[in-house]
Amino acid sequence: MVAKKILKAFIGHLPMILLLAVILGGIWMIVNSQGKGQEAAEIIQPYGYTGDGKDITIENDELKLVMDGSSTQFRVEVKDSGKVWYSTPEGASNDTLALADEKDKIQSPLMMSYAVVQGLETTYNAYGYSIKNGIYEIEPGENEIRVNYSLGNLEKEFIIPPVITKTNFDKWMAELDKKDVDLIQQYYKKYDLNKLGKKDNKEELLTSYPVIETDVIYVLRDTTKEQTRKKMQELFEQAGYTYEDYLADKELDLSEKISEKPVFNVSVIYRLEGKDLVVEVPLDSLEYRSSTPIYTITPLPYFGAGGTQDEGFLMVPEGGGALIRFNNGKTHQSSYYTNVYGWDMCLRRDAVVHNTRAYYGVYGISEGDDSFICILEDGSSYASIQADISGKNNSYNFVNAVYSVCSREKYDVGDIANSDIYEYLPKVWDENLSQRYRFIDSGSYVDMAKEYGTYLQDEYGSALAMNSDTSAPVVVEMVGAIDKIRQILGVPVSRPLKLTTFADAEKIMRDLSGAGIENLSVKMTGWCNGGVKQKVLARGAKAIRELGGAKGLSNLAAAAQECGAQLYLNGITQYAYDSNFLHGFFSFTDAARLLSKERAQLHKYSHITYAERENDDNTYYLVHTDYAQRMSGRLAGAAAGYGAGIAFEDTGMDLSSDFYRKDMRSRQSVLELQRQELKDLQAGGSRIMVNMGNDYAVPFCSMVTGMDLRGSEYTILDECVPFYQLALHGRVNYTGDPINVSGNDVEEVLYSAEYGAGLCFTLMDETSFATQKTLYTEYYGANYDGWKNRLLAISERYNRELGHTFNQEMTGHENLTEDLSVTEYADGTKVYVNYGYSDAQTPDGVTVPARDYLTVR
Repeated sequence: MVAKKILKAFIGHLPMILLLAVILGGIWMIVNSQGKGQEAAEIIQPYGYTGDGKDITIENDELKLVMDGSSTQFRVEVKDSGKVWYSTPEGASNDTLALADEKDKIQSPLMMSYAVVQGLETTYNAYGYSIKNGIYEIEPGENEIRVNYSLGNLEKEFIIPPVITKTNFDKWMAELDKKDVDLIQQYYKKYDLNKLGKKDNKEELLTSYPVIETDVIYVLRDTTKEQTRKKMQELFEQAGYTYEDYLADKELDLSEKISEKPVFNVSVIYRLEGKDLVVEVPLDSLEYRSSTPIYTITPLPYFGAGGTQDEGFLMVPEGGGALIRFNNGKTHQSSYYTNVYGWDMCLRRDAVVHNTRAYYGVYGISEGDDSFICILEDGSSYASIQADISGKNNSYNFVNAVYSVCSREKYDVGDIANSDIYEYLPKVWDENLSQRYRFIDSGSYVDMAKEYGTYLQDEYGSALAMNSDTSAPVVVEMVGAIDKIRQILGVPVSRPLKLTTFADAEKIMRDLSGAGIENLSVKMTGWCNGGVKQKVLARGAKAIRELGGAKGLSNLAAAAQECGAQLYLNGITQYAYDSNFLHGFFSFTDAARLLSKERAQLHKYSHITYAERENDDNTYYLVHTDYAQRMSGRLAGAAAGYGAGIAFEDTGMDLSSDFYRKDMRSRQSVLELQRQELKDLQAGGSRIMVNMGNDYAVPFCSMVTGMDLRGSEYTILDECVPFYQLALHGRVNYTGDPINVSGNDVEEVLYSAEYGAGLCFTLMDETSFATQKTLYTEYYGANYDGWKNRLLAISERYNRELGHTFNQEMTGHENLTEDLSVTEYADGTKVYVNYGYSDAQTPDGVTVPARDYLTVR
């Protein structure tokens, strides 16, 4: 009876017992698997310098690099000019403005940061955490030097025996006074294999110190403090103990001592290629503990930095380009910072106050009559560019690239923890970082830009050949349909609302062509799959019936050929808006994944709170990389079917990684996919239009729209210049923002004139009343009838004065005053632009009207 009751009670509690067993078993497996799997990997063996401190030299016909073996700092001599550039500023150790830690930074050829699970980021500099401790090694090559750095807050190495036999120990102690012997002995533990204590593990001792099998030994205690070790080193030296004795005793110690302090191994390769210095960081050389991943790497953070007595400027990729003058005194302004290619949309953000973006990875420094540009090559998609002036933390003006090599994502665990929790990329991508320093025998930003242009032409060949345009390019974006909520049988349903039918677009195009606009490109936006907020193209691109359907679009394409205009069909390929499995999109399999393996569900951000508008109807998804590739193919196929060009809304502008578990893609690998995709389309005869114009996409494009000409005019900047446009003009056509919906049409025309851009307009047939009670207020000023006369006037004058320059290189630019600039072309044409509100005089005595441009041929 009792047995039955016990059995019944046991069965009643069986589910709970099984659950508890599973939990305990899981914990046991995790603990044991982590301990066994990570034990060997967590030991980071630091490098050690064994050289003699002498200079190491590599050189070719153009350059000579001399590295100081005792510090890894180096100088590069440009043989043509005799100019010498330094990896770190001369005299940095004597900088009166810099504190001790800051002095270490400015003397460092390398900086890195690591992070922990709580997100705390710590920066290590090579000088303070590697060079001072001698934990680096130099590997000279035929035309390159490899430096292997170990960075960490390690204990200093003292010349005292870590392990020593009793015979040798007694020998050295015999040379010292009794009080000194007593001091030393208390910091060593004696081990005799025949007289071990209860806590001594014989097997561990034999493994760590094999000599114990034949000798009694003394082992230095780990708790011995640095100050004591220093005193002991003096005493051993007094007894005649040498470095050779230390090395012999060190070999007796086979124990693996794991310090609690993190250690990191990073290698940097310096290579000379013609007149270029190429700096490379192989990511497979990185070694770190899984609990403290390397987060960022900054090679040569102060290369070429200018001091307080130097004259020059920093060139940063803000908009078309911007200059920061050395020592400009703006010490209360924020430093410059921008993300190359913008934000990676597969990384979560809590808030967005301002999006920073550079669409080309180049920066430079000019000093006197010499300069260099630094071109980011491999790994450019991980880079951010930062710059600052002297007078803040130190006395130097600098610009550099910071690479975020280990992506991370923050978890919201506010209910169970007081701090944030971050997840990091399990392993750094098997890629390289490389940046190319090209030295120029001129201090002009124009010559710097032309050298960048030469680099692009060498890199892309015929893809960047000069064009043959004889008139100014004009792009007209026709807005086909937008979505608007309508009541159908009392149910709110989103339906396409026509703004410009294909017949309307044909009429406008014929009207503009007939009015004399020759170099006309028409971008048809919102023409398929629901309109501007286009649904996915998984099942093809279907022309919207309300706009005229496939027949109407075919008629538009035929009319474009008659008019000599280029028609482009615009499409979204990287995002899924308002799409579900009925449209061919299943978010659980087709959306990209965040590091947390959640779907990459994106939201708009509030202009008031800057936070995500999570309850907003505009939620959308970043799609999986392979899915985006298929969407691009669908768009290209549809465009080809109508004999039109392809206009990508996002490819060539947005660049995101994808942490999809079965097929993870780094941001750099996605860049290469986009580049190859555009190259293949161009090779197949397609005309391509992109927005913004990232540097890897531009060579394969017939037209770039929405190029950010001026960027954000941060206070620390001194001048805006057309650096990127000086490199590209005459080879690729580009425009700024649409003039009529830019918010300031006069200023947008002036920007276009200064930067050698074509003109862009956004048009619709409907009046602005059609956009009321919709989310498309940006089209408020796009009505064609309301803008026709002004559009024709702007275009006619612009073509008359600047049309002949679009098949020429831009050869010069200068900001004559704060408001007056001049741009020069190969045939000698000068374009003066006056942004001021009063007339301005040129050095040649020509008057440029207020808020206007003037061409002198």
